[in-house]
Amino acid sequence: MTDLVSTARKEFDKLLGKRPNQRDRLRDEVNIAASDLQNFHIPGGEITEEGLRLNINVGVQYIESWLRGTGAAAINNLMEDAATAEISRAQIWQWIHHPNAKLPDGRNITSELYKEFLGQELERIKQMWGMDLFAKGKFKLAAELLNRLVTNDTFAEFLTLMAYKEL
Repeated sequence: MTDLVSTARKEFDKLLGKRPNQRDRLRDEVNIAASDLQNFHIPGGEITEEGLRLNINVGVQYIESWLRGTGAAAINNLMEDAATAEISRAQIWQWIHHPNAKLPDGRNITSELYKEFLGQELERIKQMWGMDLFAKGKFKLAAELLNRLVTNDTFAEFLTLMAYKEL
């Protein structure tokens, strides 16, 4: 990991010179309102079943890894961390709690649909890891935590705050 620091620092120094940051670079042309932060509609974009399933799968696998004490986990050939899990669970929560969130086939994203997919994704994870590793892991607890995080009426500030109670 420290081997990458010098490579990254060269790029930062090239851009920043002697400045420690870019806080002086203001973007006056950018105007963001609170409603912009609450709007998840992307023109031409859609919430896919594949995307919802991926968020569930990655959320469960990362939380399981975190519960075992690993803060960065190789999932689907990518190195994932708490930020990825936060994005995954936040999207799921938002989709479940937004009445207009639908899959392209017209199905609303509901707690029931999420739970159906969660069960199927747990089976996929079990097949991927194998029965022995799945049984030794904390996948069921991770799924329970993800379930609580995305189905609660109130959006939890951080997934780790709830998960700390399980350590």
